[in-house]
Amino acid sequence: MPLRHMPNQEYRQPIALFTPKQVYAMEKIWFEKGNISYSLMQQAAWQIAHWVNQNIVARAYPQLDEKGRPYIAENTALTACVWVGSGNNGGDGWLVAYYLKQMGAKVSVIEVAQASTDDAKSAKNQAIQSGITVYPFSEGQYQSVVADADLYIDALFGIGLDRIPTQAYAKAIMAINERKRYQADRLNVLSIDIPSGLVASTGQVFEGCAVKADVTLCLVARKLGLHIKDAADYCGQIIDIPLIPSALNQPPVAWLQYQATPLIQRENNTHKGSFGHALIIGGNQVDGSQGMGGATILSATTAFATGVGKLTVACHTAFHSSLIGSVPNAMSLDLHNTQAVKALIEQSDTIAIGMGLGRDELSLRLFAEYLQHSLELGKDLIIDADGLYHLATLADETPQLIEQLIAHAKLNEVWYTPHSGEAARLLNTKASEVEADRLAALSSLQNKYHGSWLLKGAGSMVMSNQQVYVCGAGNPGMATAGMGDVLSGLAAGLLAQSTLAKSTRSLHQAVMLHAMAGDKLQHTKGAWAVQASDMPEKVGEIFKQWTLN
Repeated sequence: MPLRHMPNQEYRQPIALFTPKQVYAMEKIWFEKGNISYSLMQQAAWQIAHWVNQNIVARAYPQLDEKGRPYIAENTALTACVWVGSGNNGGDGWLVAYYLKQMGAKVSVIEVAQASTDDAKSAKNQAIQSGITVYPFSEGQYQSVVADADLYIDALFGIGLDRIPTQAYAKAIMAINERKRYQADRLNVLSIDIPSGLVASTGQVFEGCAVKADVTLCLVARKLGLHIKDAADYCGQIIDIPLIPSALNQPPVAWLQYQATPLIQRENNTHKGSFGHALIIGGNQVDGSQGMGGATILSATTAFATGVGKLTVACHTAFHSSLIGSVPNAMSLDLHNTQAVKALIEQSDTIAIGMGLGRDELSLRLFAEYLQHSLELGKDLIIDADGLYHLATLADETPQLIEQLIAHAKLNEVWYTPHSGEAARLLNTKASEVEADRLAALSSLQNKYHGSWLLKGAGSMVMSNQQVYVCGAGNPGMATAGMGDVLSGLAAGLLAQSTLAKSTRSLHQAVMLHAMAGDKLQHTKGAWAVQASDMPEKVGEIFKQWTLN
């Protein structure tokens, strides 16, 4: 028995994610080894039909045959409609229909487009010869059939789609979603490989035109697009059907993480200096504004929830009394007293800058001066919010400072935490372009500035040391004001603690802990009532829960 035990929660291993291009390469290697493409299609369809029989039929109709296997009794047969497109995904659908009929289901095929590939044509012929009833979608005769179905199987598009579905395909997707909306209590929707309309490489759905599946059976290897951007609203439960070895000379493009790396308990013979000193710079009050002191208060409160030993907040003097009232264990100083702030930079282990800093000219000068001093002293940095805004300005106006920052990031920790709008400004593009391909944007940011990068959003992505991580935790309730400030404080507190193992002092670790705390809060309060001010307590609970016993 190990001396240290895992936290009191089942640990979920990271999942390798691949692009469609990589999946095609895996299949190509498989076929070059002498394997036949139609045989792979048959294997995929058989496993899908078997999964349906084991997980949908067996639950609804739990009869067992003489060998103890579930089967469909004739008078209670599952009624399934398979919606097929023209390509090999449609071919999978034809064969799934064929196998389900063999298992006793009542199966109809809604043919949205004629089979166009050799394998799809062979699959169609095999299904038709078995007596499968086919309804051409264009003729509209499918209406009464689909109304009585228990299960829709979506086999319209595969992983090659990179545009909005049009014409008959768009109408078919709308019909599936509309019927599901009206029969949600009994109709199951299963997508083969990926919900039709969802882009497998980017997770994008154009104009909401994609099948909303209850279950997605992912073939060969897990696709990146199943876990980022729009995907969570369309995929339902994702089940892997590997088929072939996924490691065929293809390293994953990213790793999906559901949980943080467990923390190690602290040693007893320590003091506050053992756990680092973080400096938070922000919380400014620009002339004519109410100011943004709350940003640094949220960051500071969360940093203490991580166990950081000492914390100083450099903010506008207008917020000092609020800071002391909210976080009495934090030290404070005037954001505009450059000599005092520089002295604190020298004493600190980690500097987090930008939260509520402001975007006027004076804020820009303060950011540049404090950044320069931090670089000269070799300090670990976290740059967020208005700091990212100013960084983009400096990239144009003071390129030599950016060059220093890049050189610094090769030797020290520098963490950047933009959302798509901030990332677009740093890349001189539009937020819509960043959202169209989040992986490409993340890679561009890292190539341009080095350091570790977080791109916030559904399925937040982190790139560090050329490795990409996708956050599989978090919830829509976290889309509220102040959550980014909480994350920056968590990251600062984590990074400042040199006593922690290096594997637990990473940007993707901070993102995971933040998301897990958000899930804990959402479970308690509901997504609509999640507030950033409630997060520090949950961060502390996650740290406690996720420490090795």
